[in-house]
Amino acid sequence: MAGQTEQVLGAILDDIDAGRLQPGDVLEEAPLMAAHGVSRTPVREVFIQLETAGLIKRLPRKGAVLFKPTLKEFLGILEVHIRLEGQAAGLAARRHTAAQAEALEAAVQACEAHARDKGDGDPGGYYQLNLRFHEIVALASGNPFLVEMIKTNARKLMAYYRAQYRYPGAIATSAREHREIADRIAARDFAAAEAAMIAHMGFDQATVLDLLATLG
Repeated sequence: MAGQTEQVLGAILDDIDAGRLQPGDVLEEAPLMAAHGVSRTPVREVFIQLETAGLIKRLPRKGAVLFKPTLKEFLGILEVHIRLEGQAAGLAARRHTAAQAEALEAAVQACEAHARDKGDGDPGGYYQLNLRFHEIVALASGNPFLVEMIKTNARKLMAYYRAQYRYPGAIATSAREHREIADRIAARDFAAAEAAMIAHMGFDQATVLDLLATLG
């Protein structure tokens, strides 16, 4: 049963990460049971886990709906998430291994190549490169509890971060900021790495309102 629960949970989280599930989308028990060949029990266990993490809201007799923040909720989560990402970058600067430094450099070069070769094209593809960059930074922090907190908060905001790359110039700006963060981490300048990440993660108020309207 535990294996079935993990199977369904992993599939839903993958769909969130890939953008196949969007804020406000409905998750129904019967289609999930059919898709994964499981009974109702593991699906309900998954819903409990997702609700506990704040990723869904369960509906009476209707399954669940993917978390869709209000403006107040968005800003509150963003405030916390920015600090978590900043802390991860600072810790990564202190603790990263040689292998993690190589992986981070490869991730930055992939972002730079996308910005150079595709410009504003394929924002979805760039976002997957962006996810890889942030994953490596988080893992390099050496704190698995921090990594899990970042993942959970990121999934609440993921659709909005993904949507921002539709704006002209956003991909080039992101790639340039990734380079700055990576260079600070490589130099083991933890204060500068944390500050650069915090600056990178922020949205101005107008952009927040635009993104909420876009996905509204």
